[in-house]
Amino acid sequence: MSNLGQFDSDFYQSNYNIDNQEQSYNDSNAYGNLYGSRKQQASERPQPAFVPPEMLVSSSYAGQFFQPASNQDYYSPSSYVDSFDEEPPLLEELGINFDHIWQKTLTVLNPLKPADGSIMNETDLTGPILFCGVLGASLLLAGKVQFGYVYGMSAIGCLGIHALLNLMSSSGVSYGCVASILGYCLLPMVILPSCAIFSSLQGTFGTVLALVIIGWCSLSASKIVTSALAMEGQQLLIAYPCALLYGLFALLTVF
Repeated sequence: MSNLGQFDSDFYQSNYNIDNQEQSYNDSNAYGNLYGSRKQQASERPQPAFVPPEMLVSSSYAGQFFQPASNQDYYSPSSYVDSFDEEPPLLEELGINFDHIWQKTLTVLNPLKPADGSIMNETDLTGPILFCGVLGASLLLAGKVQFGYVYGMSAIGCLGIHALLNLMSSSGVSYGCVASILGYCLLPMVILPSCAIFSSLQGTFGTVLALVIIGWCSLSASKIVTSALAMEGQQLLIAYPCALLYGLFALLTVF
């Protein structure tokens, strides 16, 4: 029982006493007096004098704002139309001229027609790529899938002819020009695989036809090269390596 009484006394023991209660009461009275004195001072503060309404209106800014000058011609749609009209056609920007392609094709098909050196000296690869694709398609119809050989021999042959012409010509020639000339002169070679679709070329008829096609391609190529590079008197020297190159395509077609 003595332990229970000691527990009760410890449980209810506190530091709060009557003196603390009186101190908190005095603090609350002091806060009330301070709040009342501030309120009284605020009520006793003098009111501001009367201000005329004209002085309350804020004065407007009398300066000038920056306003950029508008140019009607700059925003008008006619300026855009004029700019588009002055631009060259898309095919001309890509270097594709159908008139020149047609003239080169006619020059190749007619070996006796004189070549225009200004047109033949262009780096036009549209026709050569097209004619190589037609040759590969003709071989495909004849039962031979030789697209890789066609493009591979064309690239290697153009490198060899390009090196040879640079040694023979004093002015020099670009690789694109050589590839363009040899590619256009590949057009008669398309006749050979076209005939192979209907009959076999491993005979006398095939041999004669292959020789005629080789002579046709090499004669056209040498004529165009001499006209474009001003190499007069050297046509036979140029026709010989061209005949070797086109002979490879003929062998690929016949055998």
